Amino acid sequence: MQRMLSGIKPTGELHLGNYIGALRNFVKYQEDYEMYVFIANLHTVTIPQDPKEIHKYLIDAIALYIACGLDKDKATIFLQSDVLEHANLGFILSCHSYEGELDRMTQYKDRKQKGETGLSVGFYTYPTLMAADILMYDADFVPVGDDQKQHVELARDIAERMNNRYGQMFKVPKPLIAEVGARIMDLQDPARKMSKSDQSDKGCIFLLDSPKTARKKIMSAQTDSVNIVQFDTENQPGISNLLTIYAALKEITIKEAELIFKDYRYGDFKKEVAQEVVELLEKLQSDYTEIINSDIIEKTLTKGKEKAQKIASAKLDQVLTTLGIKI
Repeated sequence: MQRMLSGIKPTGELHLGNYIGALRNFVKYQEDYEMYVFIANLHTVTIPQDPKEIHKYLIDAIALYIACGLDKDKATIFLQSDVLEHANLGFILSCHSYEGELDRMTQYKDRKQKGETGLSVGFYTYPTLMAADILMYDADFVPVGDDQKQHVELARDIAERMNNRYGQMFKVPKPLIAEVGARIMDLQDPARKMSKSDQSDKGCIFLLDSPKTARKKIMSAQTDSVNIVQFDTENQPGISNLLTIYAALKEITIKEAELIFKDYRYGDFKKEVAQEVVELLEKLQSDYTEIINSDIIEKTLTKGKEKAQKIASAKLDQVLTTLGIKI
C-alpha cells in the first residue's frame, strides 16, 4: 500500500477551506493509502503566538480531525513535537539547502517585500523543517493546496540532492492536489484564499461557527450583477466560489452544480449553499463536543506517536549512518 502524509498548522480556527481542501479528502485517503496526518505544532512558534490561544487551537484541530472521520485504526494521527526526530532531521536538511532556495519561499518573500523586519530565523528556515516532516516517512504522495506545492517541491529538491550525493536516502514524494475544492476563496473578497488569519472573519466560515453565523456569512457573500449562476472565475469569482463550495459538499462536479442552479436567483442559490454548509457544521460540532468530553484525543495521539516514532527513529538512524556521524 502506498503511503501518504499531510499536516496542518494550528495557528487559528479550522475553516471550511481546510475541510474542503484537505480534511474531507484525508477521510477518503485513509481507505486507500497508509495515511499519516500530523499536527504541525512546532511550526506555530516561528512567529509570536499567545500560548493559551495556541493550546486551544491545538485541541480543537485534533478533535475536528477526528470529527471529520479520521480513524486512529486507519490513519496515524500524531503531534509533530511528540516525534523529536523531525527537528533533528530538519537541521540536517537545512545544511543541505541553499540561501537562494529559502529566499524564494513565498511567505518569507512576501513579508520581506512588505518591508517587515525582525522575522525570526525559524520563520526563514521553517521550509526545511517542513521538508523533514515530508521526507521522514518516505511518503509517496503529499496532498496539498496549490499554494503549498512549493514546499513539496523544495522537499523533492533536497531529497534528490542528498540522494545524488550520498546514495539512496529518501523517497522523492509527489504533490497531490485535489481537482475540486482545493482552494476555497474568501466570501467577501473572492480574489483571496479563505484564511484563518484575516483580520475580518466575515469572509471565512469556521468549523465551530454557529449555524446562524455561517448562514449569515453565506447570504452576505459577494456576488455580481450578471444574475446568472455559472462558473466563471474571471467575471464571477464570488458565484464561482459558492458553486465550488456546493459541489464539494454534495460531491458532484461544478458542471452538475451549474445545471442544478441554472434558473435560480442569487438569493435562492445562496440559501441552498448555506443549507449544505449548516448541515455539515451541525454534524461536525455534535461529534466535536463528544470527542472533547472523552479520552479519544489522548488515545489517538498515544497510538499515533508510537507508530510514527518507530518509523522516524529508523529513518533518522539511516540518515545519520549514511552521513557518517552516528557512532
